[in-house]
Amino acid sequence: MKKLSEVMTTSVDVCSPQDNVYEAALKMKKDNVGVIPVCDNGQLLGVITDRDLAVRCIAEKRPGSTKVSDVMTTELVTAGPEMSVQEAAELMSQRQIRRLPIVEGNKLAGIISIGDLSLDHKTDMAAGHALSEISETRDQIH
Repeated sequence: MKKLSEVMTTSVDVCSPQDNVYEAALKMKKDNVGVIPVCDNGQLLGVITDRDLAVRCIAEKRPGSTKVSDVMTTELVTAGPEMSVQEAAELMSQRQIRRLPIVEGNKLAGIISIGDLSLDHKTDMAAGHALSEISETRDQIH
């Protein structure tokens, strides 16, 4: 069974907690991603997502100079590089997440997305199932 270390993205752009949200948004645009991990000396502290920017920053009329640490998500679900791709797909489905930071100790080693999982033919079905579970729950009106 394939491990996350074999399919994860390892060249991940990060922000520090002191960076401002404008810098985070620029990195998202440059990298064409919706999440930037927030690290201090390699240690994963949280992530800032496009949703964090919309809901916790823009909707609250915060300036572009607002620190990333003021709006980032700190309650994270993470995995280790030795976790199987199948286990990661199941975890992502259960926890309703589209991206999973990969850590060794507390240090960021990489990140995996549902899209990354779907690129591997053997895990395509697991990724498809995880995505449908995530999308189905999020599309419901509460």
